[in-house]
Amino acid sequence: MVEPMNAPGLMLVLHDVAPPTWADYQPFVEAVDALGNVPMTWLVVPDFHGHNDLAAHPAFRHLLGRRIARGDELVLHGYFHCDDQPMTNHPRDWFMRRIYTHEGEFYSLSREAALTRLQAGIDVFRRNDWPLQGFVAPAWLMSEGTRQALRQLPLRYTSDAQHLYRLPDFTQVNAPGLVWSARSAWRRGLSKLVSDRLEQRWRQAPVIRLGIHPVDMRHDFSRNYWLTTLKRLLEEGRVPSTKAAWLARQSEHKACVA
Repeated sequence: MVEPMNAPGLMLVLHDVAPPTWADYQPFVEAVDALGNVPMTWLVVPDFHGHNDLAAHPAFRHLLGRRIARGDELVLHGYFHCDDQPMTNHPRDWFMRRIYTHEGEFYSLSREAALTRLQAGIDVFRRNDWPLQGFVAPAWLMSEGTRQALRQLPLRYTSDAQHLYRLPDFTQVNAPGLVWSARSAWRRGLSKLVSDRLEQRWRQAPVIRLGIHPVDMRHDFSRNYWLTTLKRLLEEGRVPSTKAAWLARQSEHKACVA
């Protein structure tokens, strides 16, 4: 059956994909695979926290290659996924880099530094023959230098928590996303309340993203939420897609309308 081009979409996005996080994700991925054809977008970190270089993990690289063959998409997700730059004295920087997250790798990078890391990540994908269209900064934090660097590279899109951006001109595309903070019981409870309200608000949205993190998989409450929500949105008629495929369909639809 051919789905209508304007059918509401659904993106299942796995963040922080790396050898040490696969044990968290594996049962969930197997449960999703059992549902049928549900393509996923995997945000891959080339060298997670500086000591998980993908080059040293051939079995995991082969796993990622098999996911591509199934129709999944791999996206470059930073390079180290940790903030290793010197701290400034600015209060906002301190809050964003020490309270909000310790993993905003691209939050303060210059254009040259960002370009170096982005190109290194692109090279990892190229060596493994993995198609690459998108980049997502850890914690969705990008410096102006990172934005300048992205305009110079052969990538098609980036994103933040609520939007996709077509490159190189950063054309904004609304793509609301659900995401949890799952490190404590009270955070998981609050995340559930917020997500339920947002999902109701977005019932007519053209696409909804489910942004999942490894920590979500370590607790039955959050893991079950994501699987139940995925099933419900599929039953409601949302069509699952990778980020790149959904963006391509939007372009096709605009071309047909024009």
